Amino acid sequence: MNCICDKVAVAMVGVLLACSSARAAPPAEAATCAACHGANGMGNASAGFPALAGLPASYLAAQMTGFQKGTRTNPIMSGVVANLTITQVGSLAAYYAALPVPQTPEPTPLPGGSGAVLAMDGDWNHSTAGIPACDSCHGPYGLGVGSAVPRLAGQPSGYLVAQLEAWQKDSRKGDPQGLMKRVADKLTAVQINAVAAYYATLSPNPPSLPKPGATELRK
Repeated sequence: MNCICDKVAVAMVGVLLACSSARAAPPAEAATCAACHGANGMGNASAGFPALAGLPASYLAAQMTGFQKGTRTNPIMSGVVANLTITQVGSLAAYYAALPVPQTPEPTPLPGGSGAVLAMDGDWNHSTAGIPACDSCHGPYGLGVGSAVPRLAGQPSGYLVAQLEAWQKDSRKGDPQGLMKRVADKLTAVQINAVAAYYATLSPNPPSLPKPGATELRK
């Protein structure tokens, strides 16, 4: 497994170095990806296809590898990546990681309600030891943290709902220390829809973050 990861990393480094001097031409395989995820990598909200642009290359490579190995399942994605080589996985991951994410301001007013409460405060009154705030791992306003915790902000609500349900159904695995599985299992359908709608409303690349307390946390 470490050998595979090392080979993917080498492939990603090569593409990232090329992108650093000039915008690299997309890998040939990206034409298939663009049909769902858009030519700019920003996804298709109405169809529930997620944005890939600007996500960490190592995270994107891990997801493609997960589809290949069956730790993450989706009838479309599993078929698309089935025959990709390690080099192709690395090249695609690096290419989409280097794509720019359009800068847009956060909505005014910021979304409130139960989705915002769950995202920023969690639900510590839950009967089984509480639910941590999503932002505690995914960062303020869901902009992602490091290479293993992806951006949620601006992702389609339908996609976010589907992923939380996938964690519940064990059709998505491979999360660090099983954290997402444990959190998702505690969520009700109402909570899943509320928090997904909250993050879908946020900007994936705001020019500045709102001041603390700017969101009204209405129960």
